[in-house]
Amino acid sequence: MAYTSWRGVVGCIKPTMRPGGIEELIRLLPDGICLLPLFLDIRKGTVAEFERAVEPYEPLLDKLAEAKVDLLHPEGAPPFMLKGYQGECDIIKRWEDKYQIPVFTSGSNHVRAMKALGVKKFIGATYFTGPINDMFASYFVGAGFNVLGMEGLDVPFADVGQLSPYEVYAHVKKIYLRNPTADGIYLLGSGWRIMEMIQELEDDLGVPVIHPIPTRAWEIQRRLHVRRPVEGYGRLLSEMPAD
Repeated sequence: MAYTSWRGVVGCIKPTMRPGGIEELIRLLPDGICLLPLFLDIRKGTVAEFERAVEPYEPLLDKLAEAKVDLLHPEGAPPFMLKGYQGECDIIKRWEDKYQIPVFTSGSNHVRAMKALGVKKFIGATYFTGPINDMFASYFVGAGFNVLGMEGLDVPFADVGQLSPYEVYAHVKKIYLRNPTADGIYLLGSGWRIMEMIQELEDDLGVPVIHPIPTRAWEIQRRLHVRRPVEGYGRLLSEMPAD
């Protein structure tokens, strides 16, 4: 074990070649946790592309397992969510049986975080439009949640990172105000660069926000038996609730 990874090594598979997400995650993790990232090259963000995406994860998981990582995290919510909640659970079990290493996906991470925060009914915001949002909602219904709304911003998949955080804030707030009984807010996707708005949304609307980057940092810590809360990015990471 290298002295720089004394708390553990996480093998990550990023679905796209976008910059930003890894850097944000590293800033939230305590010293001693090492990330070993590999990449797919999803570019279009279409249902057809996501439906073909799960199989290509496996050769990369093989490489990470050979590197003897402590935790495997194939990222990317849409490819697995399109399989449905139970379908995703079956994939995770198969990979854990094969590699004998704990595995969590983005979707399973988000479900776990919502349960830790006591969220039962929520509104969701995405950077997708059309029927795919209904598929995302169906995934969470399968996991036992009440989805009050799952609405997307119309933006080219390649340009998600260019969205203004203020534009995203306004979009999320609009959905929430139409569904004020929601006890949580869900932001699907690591592509948007809106970390500074997580705490703003929580403070203004009074409910927890589940954003992929802090949620990922929370689960990595939980899985590696580490507890180093971080302020400013929402309740999940500042309170570090047990799952």
